[in-house]
Amino acid sequence: MSGKLRLAEGEASRTVCARALLRTGVDEATGEVLSRAVLAQRVGWCADLVAGMVAALVGEHWNRVDVGVLAAGVDAGGRRLPSHAWMALRRLGWAVTAPEGVRVNDRAVRMAQEQAGRALRSVKWRADVTGGVLSTWPADPRQRTPAEWDQVRASIPGGEYLPSNVINGRTRQVVTFAKANGRLPVDVFELEGVPRIPRMLLLAACDRQQAIIERSDTDPGRALLRLQLPSRPDPQTYRDWTWVACSIRLPSTVPASAVLHLPTLRVSDGAVRADMAYTHVVPKARAAGHSVALGVDWGLNTLLSAGALRLHDSGRITALGAGGQFRAAGVLAKQHRLRRHSERLHAKADQYARLLAGRPDEQLRAKREVLAGEIRHVSARRQNLNDALAWAAARWTVDQAIAARATVIYLEDLRSMEAKGMGHSLNTRLSQQVRGKISDRMRHLAAEHGIAVVTVPARNTSKHCPQCLTPLQHRKAPDRPTTPGWKWAICPNTGCGWQGDRDHGAWRRIAARGLTHQGKTVIDKTSGQMVIRSVVDTLEAAAVVTPSTSKTSRRDRSKTGPTRHKPPRPAPRRRRAPSPTRPHNRAGKRPEGHAPTDRKLPRAAHRHQGVNTISTPTTTGHRPRGAALGAGFHLHAHASPPRWETIPETQSDPGSQS
Repeated sequence: MSGKLRLAEGEASRTVCARALLRTGVDEATGEVLSRAVLAQRVGWCADLVAGMVAALVGEHWNRVDVGVLAAGVDAGGRRLPSHAWMALRRLGWAVTAPEGVRVNDRAVRMAQEQAGRALRSVKWRADVTGGVLSTWPADPRQRTPAEWDQVRASIPGGEYLPSNVINGRTRQVVTFAKANGRLPVDVFELEGVPRIPRMLLLAACDRQQAIIERSDTDPGRALLRLQLPSRPDPQTYRDWTWVACSIRLPSTVPASAVLHLPTLRVSDGAVRADMAYTHVVPKARAAGHSVALGVDWGLNTLLSAGALRLHDSGRITALGAGGQFRAAGVLAKQHRLRRHSERLHAKADQYARLLAGRPDEQLRAKREVLAGEIRHVSARRQNLNDALAWAAARWTVDQAIAARATVIYLEDLRSMEAKGMGHSLNTRLSQQVRGKISDRMRHLAAEHGIAVVTVPARNTSKHCPQCLTPLQHRKAPDRPTTPGWKWAICPNTGCGWQGDRDHGAWRRIAARGLTHQGKTVIDKTSGQMVIRSVVDTLEAAAVVTPSTSKTSRRDRSKTGPTRHKPPRPAPRRRRAPSPTRPHNRAGKRPEGHAPTDRKLPRAAHRHQGVNTISTPTTTGHRPRGAALGAGFHLHAHASPPRWETIPETQSDPGSQS
């Protein structure tokens, strides 16, 4: 389905993807209803044919010369190559044919050429980075000197703003190759080898002769996909290709006014999954002209800290509230446990591989296959957990911006941060962060509301005071102002006196820096994201947050003595109805319990109570509490006496019952 959206002033078109599932299909030639398994089988046959042609095409042109020709963007006659990969490959004369004896139509060849062209185009950037690293190989690959860093950045196109962890990652990859082969690789094509070809159908490269998608006229939440699929794994003639109609339930995130595009089909776990592409209208995000901004700071235990600032016409910056924090300690702990479990499984699998080397053992081989399945299962759990955490954190951040009516989110750029020099445990936890996923999801959700997401330099955001830019003193806690630490920040400037959580000071600095440098916002050509590349000293001097005029109590609330004993809080009133008249014999005001009536019931007012208890308290060793003393799960929970007489019914207030 093709079409153009009409845009008004302040609007922009946006093309995104949503996941859908193809459950059944109908073969239009025979009228047969295809089950989920049969549909996945037929799509898999087509994907296998396409993947075979892609592998042949990529393997033939996996070299520096051909990739350079494709990336140059012009053909032998000097004409500009088309943007579609399959058209560019045909202009260059890079053809591919189906296996002998198999008949495929030209649209299937298009899908193969499109997938191969995308793979060859994407390797160009990696080839430039690897070539720059190899051409300026340092004397010590583990630690480059400042001069060597300047050389390697100058040898990489766009290397001035390239994160250092990307260069270090390529360096480690080359070091691994050198240890295994005793020499440096020639280029990235020898370093990586021919990539693995995924099984997919890029229907976007086809026309109406291969696939058609239309939205239902009666139900906007449904669409009908018609495509040609083979009826056998090795189609001999064009009669072996038949039209199959598949009804798709669109996700709720797809607007009714969106324009649908042909999806990408994948076979996973015996089902056909579709990446539904659609274009819809969203508010246009601005690069500058913001007055309210949300600053976001990354943390470890506290994953995100965020708050809003306002830029007044006079240039004064004030805070809108105290900010908030997104804590994910429980999820991060589970992620850490899964990582350790995965490491143990991989170590066990490596041991099995060493034992199997040189001698066949069917029993050990079967154990290794079972272990490989468990490794895939744990990896899927880790991936799902990371995805859920990324979506939750991004959703929370965008909701904060919407609540504050902010038009921009300023996010510190931590792409160059590496987990090293902080101890084994902290290094591992830092390396397991999902900052990249959170940033991508944040941009995706913010674009729906016309909110710009801009990355700013992270230098000195946690070091300087947000109100006077004085270097802060970091302490362990607010009630321990002399103990060195990192969580609590105190400004030593007596004229300022700001103190607060380190992360709360950081988001103020990030938002203030973004508001004062918003005129320096540019769009990165590689990623298409809005960034502020450098800090200007004159603008940074104005990035101070003016404290609120409403003064709060600043008296010292630290403890100076033991906590004063407070009497226990009276039990809450369960209902407003008047209590019934107390009977002459033993009866209570609550339903009958299971407690015996031949002894005095316990009252859990203190640990050593003078009543008959379930366990006898001791003066040494373990001291039971709560339920062990016959007082229930709470120290102030009391059992009710049994009700021996009928209590007259009373009219209760229904509004007071929960």
